[in-house]
Amino acid sequence: MKTLVIGSGGREHVLCWSLAKSPEIKKLFCAPGNAGIASQAECVPLDVMDFDSILKFCTEEDIGFTVIGPEAPLVSGLADRLEAAGIATFGPSAAAARLEGSKGFMKDLCARTGVPTAAYGRFNSLKDAMAFIEAGSAPVVIKADGLAAGKGVIIAQTKDEAIAAAKDMFAGQFGDAGREVIVEEFLTGEEASYLALVDGEYVLPLETAQDHKAVGEGDNGPNTGGMGAYSPAPVMTPQLCERARSEIVEPLVKAMAADGVPFQGVFYAGLMIANGAPKLLEVNTRFGDPECQAILPRLESDLFTALRAVREGQLSKIELTWRDQPSLCVVMASKGYPESYTKGTIIRGIDAAEAATNATVFHAGTSLVNGELTATGGRVLGITSLGSDITAAQEVAYRAVEMIDWPGGFYRRDIGWRAVGR
Repeated sequence: MKTLVIGSGGREHVLCWSLAKSPEIKKLFCAPGNAGIASQAECVPLDVMDFDSILKFCTEEDIGFTVIGPEAPLVSGLADRLEAAGIATFGPSAAAARLEGSKGFMKDLCARTGVPTAAYGRFNSLKDAMAFIEAGSAPVVIKADGLAAGKGVIIAQTKDEAIAAAKDMFAGQFGDAGREVIVEEFLTGEEASYLALVDGEYVLPLETAQDHKAVGEGDNGPNTGGMGAYSPAPVMTPQLCERARSEIVEPLVKAMAADGVPFQGVFYAGLMIANGAPKLLEVNTRFGDPECQAILPRLESDLFTALRAVREGQLSKIELTWRDQPSLCVVMASKGYPESYTKGTIIRGIDAAEAATNATVFHAGTSLVNGELTATGGRVLGITSLGSDITAAQEVAYRAVEMIDWPGGFYRRDIGWRAVGR
């Protein structure tokens, strides 16, 4: 059938790369896509938030299945619009996507269901938030309630820093996302990502991953959307995976179903592992980026079959098979990211790097301008490699990175350090 992927980043590139292998797909489109995605799908210049134009395109092209990549259209109800028009869609409803769209909603649901998470307070006034901060201890985490492109989380080392962060959020630093603010206990330990497909009831785990959010080596500096990732996460033992499923994901999925808003899609649980136990840091209602670029190259099964089973409520009939080799993805970003950065710099050497190393380069923010590949975003490329072990995957990925000619870009040189150190 004809299939449409919504989005333009590295996550959408690896989704298209994976879906293009399915014999079930007659023709693959991506809206709006990017220069790399154009190798696997026909790119359509549509804004991911222009629901009317997307619906019109789906109707005219007789799209049989749609996969929504980014969080913003999910939270705003694109899946609902498409399903109402009879277009089968992978991705949660707006009501179910509140798990990501409102951190306060997610925290309240955890409190109601007994899911382990950090202690918190939820505030819509600065005065109340300041009083809560003063009564607590530091460090403390300040979060904008809504979507903030991965940037609405501040780890404050002192109460003064926490109050300043809360003031900035209520003053509009993150727009509408900061109308409500969460003040949260600071958890220590090791972070990991646990992802699962969910069809409303059944939970089918994917492979685990760890990402590097900080811009600087040694996990220093401001947080980004992710500077690299690897799969599997060594900290996620089989026992911890089972606890994440039974103590965190399944209780929340059951609660959503009981409330009349069944969750169908990817359930991404960001975890903090401490003293051998998982606590929930965040929920994303879509594939992580760049975790997706590390996880999906390890999948041997037909991704399209699994995604369709989610939408049809038939996930319990699916078994996924995975490659034993670990994978690692290094993100190349525009200099200056995550602050202001220059767009339009020229990138060369990708084809040669892929050919020489057998790595795969996923595009996150690129376009072709006068025949030249140019950078159009903050995070621009994700170089992914499989290896016999994580060290081998790391070596291949960095060999490919070093062959890419892009003076306008930079990357961390220590992606995977936790896993290699083990």
